Amino acid sequence: MIRLLRILVIGILVAVSNSSQAREYPLGPGDLLSITVFGEEDLSLKEVRVSTNGSISFPLLGEITVQGMTPLKLENHLISKLRDGYLKKPNLTISVVEYRDFYVHGEVKKPGGYPYTSNLTVEKAIVLAGGLTERASKGKITILRENVSNKSPVSAALNVAVKPGDVITVGESFF
Repeated sequence: MIRLLRILVIGILVAVSNSSQAREYPLGPGDLLSITVFGEEDLSLKEVRVSTNGSISFPLLGEITVQGMTPLKLENHLISKLRDGYLKKPNLTISVVEYRDFYVHGEVKKPGGYPYTSNLTVEKAIVLAGGLTERASKGKITILRENVSNKSPVSAALNVAVKPGDVITVGESFF
């Protein structure tokens, strides 16, 4: 019984942690969002993809730039806009339905873009890309983060967390 309770508590903590991470996640082009305005079905969007210019089209409000905002900041922004002449007490929620892709290239068997999933590491990303080629070097793996001011790739170990929009490069070994 105690073991079952421990498992349940751990599961709840992981769900809360993943939920809070999603709330702090910076939105960007390619993300698929769901916006629910409670009591206003005409304003709710079951699925809306962030465009390449970092915006979405929202009923009544038109084009809204969302790039770099977290889902919580976007909720507050939309509530503020809807309160300004449209609804008395807007209540809405935003969730990320699908995160933007991450990319793996270099010495992997199937380079390309892959859908992001939570708890992804560089090692798991390489497995998704078909594994390493014979010429690959585990010591020459770099990662380029999408939402950082320094746009230079940094060395990455296999256990480094991957984020949506990251570009992983696996270098070549000379031996």
